[in-house]
Amino acid sequence: MAEIRQLRYFVAVAERGSVSQAALDLHLSQSALSEALRKLEVELGVELLARSSRGVAVTPAGDVLVGEAREAIARFDAALAAVREAADGQTGRLRVGFEAAGAGTLSTRSRARFLARFPHVRVEPRRYDWGGEVAGLRDGECDVAFVWLPADLTGLDSELVASEARFAGVAVSHPLAARASLSVNDLTDEPIMWTRRAPRYWVDWWAVNPRPDGREPRWGPENENVEEMLEQVADGSAYCIVPASMTTFYARPDVVWVPIRDIDPLRIAVAWRARDASPLVAAFVAVVRELAVG
Repeated sequence: MAEIRQLRYFVAVAERGSVSQAALDLHLSQSALSEALRKLEVELGVELLARSSRGVAVTPAGDVLVGEAREAIARFDAALAAVREAADGQTGRLRVGFEAAGAGTLSTRSRARFLARFPHVRVEPRRYDWGGEVAGLRDGECDVAFVWLPADLTGLDSELVASEARFAGVAVSHPLAARASLSVNDLTDEPIMWTRRAPRYWVDWWAVNPRPDGREPRWGPENENVEEMLEQVADGSAYCIVPASMTTFYARPDVVWVPIRDIDPLRIAVAWRARDASPLVAAFVAVVRELAVG
């Protein structure tokens, strides 16, 4: 029966079209690689490669094996990764979801401290637009996430880890850009950016709908993501409301950030799927907890 090692050798040669070039890639001698391929053909009882002075070409039987071998190698590698990930959380992969500025510097400091403790873990930041990090958690696209509240966290575990004041973003030429601070009612007659990408309750909370005086915001252009929103703010089409960290992470010369003094701050939670959380998730949450308290 063919071994994974032999299959790797065969795929390397098939992709290179050359035994000598594949041997260099695999850090093997050409004679050792040729002998391994010959044994594979003997074991399978078929010719896999047609050899000539110009190199090697995959035979029809070999072409079938290339596809099957790639799948077998991928399954084997995935199994190895799972075993390593289960080994006390010391290795593996951790996918951390966030949107826009996440939890500000808490996000980046948490990843940095986690990597210092688990240097063999691959930490992958996963960016989402407008509340999409919760769906990313539920769909298994990320393992843990910094979630902007309000959010439906049913079935998820979470801890509140940060809060941030909220600011209005206006074009540098906007009449309100020179103000030291604003009341949200100062903005009611101005068009506000919004999105259909997020649940309506999320949109209403960010837009402060209704306003303290009972009025509804004046709805302006829609957007799909942060970049589209800021482009339309910069050209004067509308204003936006963002957390404090975005005023730093998304600083630009054509947008001015003015604090809104009379609305609730953004609350940020770290959330995860408790039912299938790995030791890596627990370790990451512990790091976030340490930094949030500190």
